[in-house]
Amino acid sequence: MQLQEKISKRSLPLRDPREDILAGIQELAPEIKVRAAEIEAARRVPPDIVERLRYLGLFRMFVPRSQGGLEFDFPAGLEIIKALTRLDGSIGWISIVGGVGSLFAAAASPDVYQRVYQDGPDVAICGSSQPGGTAERVADGYRIKGRWPFASSCTHADWIGGFCIVTENGKPIPGPQGKPLVRVVVLPARDWDIEDTWYAAGLKGTGSHHITLRERLVPETHLFDLEAPPRMSGPLYHALRQWLPLLHGTFSVGMAEGTVDDLLALAHTGRQQLYAAVPMRDSETFQYELGRISANLKAAQAFLEVQIASHWRRALAGTLRDEDLMIEGARSAVWLATTCVGIADACFALAGSSAVYDSSPLQRRLRDLHVGAQHAHAQQRLYVDVGKLALRRSADQAG
Repeated sequence: MQLQEKISKRSLPLRDPREDILAGIQELAPEIKVRAAEIEAARRVPPDIVERLRYLGLFRMFVPRSQGGLEFDFPAGLEIIKALTRLDGSIGWISIVGGVGSLFAAAASPDVYQRVYQDGPDVAICGSSQPGGTAERVADGYRIKGRWPFASSCTHADWIGGFCIVTENGKPIPGPQGKPLVRVVVLPARDWDIEDTWYAAGLKGTGSHHITLRERLVPETHLFDLEAPPRMSGPLYHALRQWLPLLHGTFSVGMAEGTVDDLLALAHTGRQQLYAAVPMRDSETFQYELGRISANLKAAQAFLEVQIASHWRRALAGTLRDEDLMIEGARSAVWLATTCVGIADACFALAGSSAVYDSSPLQRRLRDLHVGAQHAHAQQRLYVDVGKLALRRSADQAG
């Protein structure tokens, strides 16, 4: 009997970690929705929810299998990020940070990388990509000091990184194209100070405070160059910058999906607005606008899927480190942010006066999407590079 049980267990299919995480997210969904106001008021994701996400495997999604991670294909990881974003903007944002943090860490020196993951793969890594610090070259390494904004997830991070301008004798060292040389410093979270500055219009629960380092001597191994050749094999680790626009596009689409979910939930309550002849769901005006919104959402979903698939094919082929692909990714991120902000605006307007209350998820979606669209990777000014690329390609074809 025992032998039959063993044979039976061996014949069972192996569990799919991605499906397990998605199922865990669905189990957690009601609690996240109920605690949305708590998350905003605390201006951070509560520690117990962070630990639930850690247990589900959020922080190990893109960690190599050699370190005990899941090493998901990038599209699979984005599916998980989108599922969390659809529930709550702040949860979705910290899931992006949790995913990209492990990709940043893959560029670190082998010694530091081993330290980061010495106790296992479930490590929360965050940082700030604005070059708010300086790294002065000295005999024993670098003297680091600075103040960095928008350090999302710093309240629950285990390790934190910050971009620094490298200096010598107090002067910036020239890097590529004559711009100042920039390196990333990564240190345990306990070495950083967090300034309580995150009082924002949206994404309030992300804990995106300022972080500071008071002049600190750091060994050279704790600084790394994101543009250097990859230290690890595998399609996830050949490039980093090219993934960033896709993360922002995923956030925008996940938020738009959640916004439409919230509008439909409101309509299904039978709500009838003041002076309206019929309930919202029976109004042809509402139905018309909902149809238009649904078409825009479908277009956004399709564009995101095409861009993700295209980038992943290039990653598998080992050709992702291409500046033109960065511009193509930016094109999708900006268009998706603009389109999804429009969806949120339209949903908020359709909901009527009930949407203005703090208790309405629609006003929170509206604020979160607008704040997300302010990020450098989603700013409309990036269309300039997109236009230049279109002109160059047209000229090349003509020639």
